[in-house]
Amino acid sequence: MRLVTIGSLGASVALGLGAIIVARVALPDTGKVQAAPVAVSPMANAVSVVVAARDIAYGARLDAGQLKLIQVPRDAAPANAFTSVAQVLAQDHGGAPVALTLIAAREPLLPAKLSGPGARPSVAAEIAPGMRAYAIGVTDISGVGGHALPGDHVDVVMMRNLTPDGPHKVLQSQLVVQNVRVLGVDLNADPTSTKAEKPSTTTLEVSVKDAQKLAIAAEMGTLSLALRPLGSSDVEAVAEVASAAPRGPSHVRRARSGGAPSGGRITIVEGENSAAPAASPKPAA
Repeated sequence: MRLVTIGSLGASVALGLGAIIVARVALPDTGKVQAAPVAVSPMANAVSVVVAARDIAYGARLDAGQLKLIQVPRDAAPANAFTSVAQVLAQDHGGAPVALTLIAAREPLLPAKLSGPGARPSVAAEIAPGMRAYAIGVTDISGVGGHALPGDHVDVVMMRNLTPDGPHKVLQSQLVVQNVRVLGVDLNADPTSTKAEKPSTTTLEVSVKDAQKLAIAAEMGTLSLALRPLGSSDVEAVAEVASAAPRGPSHVRRARSGGAPSGGRITIVEGENSAAPAASPKPAA
């Protein structure tokens, strides 16, 4: 019995020594694994960027509570982004600037979205290079019922009476300018505004030449707006304004030039003498 016990103990010791040898040979060295270099985090190359802590409305004066600082990879940071809240609040020589557009939460703040020193939300900041802001007087009817809001595009139609002092009436309408952007309605220049109001003035973004056309057309007749569908950019050929003489029974005709439709002028002629010959059209001043 003693021999059997001694043999069993010897076999157990041999098996234990074999397991230790196998473990040392087969298993990796944990010390070497821990000593391996740790990969550098991508955010180690991050920069600070000022973003909106919440939605900032157009025309709102900024304060520290509306801003916060986040870390973004250097390659993802917008150009000219502010790197500190104090830098944003110092745009007006230490005074808080004003938002010139809606700034969404977590959107980076950029100089182009903020007013300059001592400025307020201004239509001048919205005018495209080479363009001008021109205001025309409108009513709730000629102003499309107040549905033409900042950012929409409209056509401007002129209507005039060619015979204001005569016994017969000759009315004419013509497209003056087409596909122009509305910059403001009365004192509302907020491009995010959705509230329709009865307007008294509408400010349009036009070229210098179109501003001259609108100035002349306002003296010649009455201007009204025609609201264009979103995304519409079709422009018709617009002919010069020409007068017409009474022709007898009332009728409507589209003025033609060289046999082709003008696309922009309609004349309504009223009269009682159907035998009266038509006079030659006379160009307007």
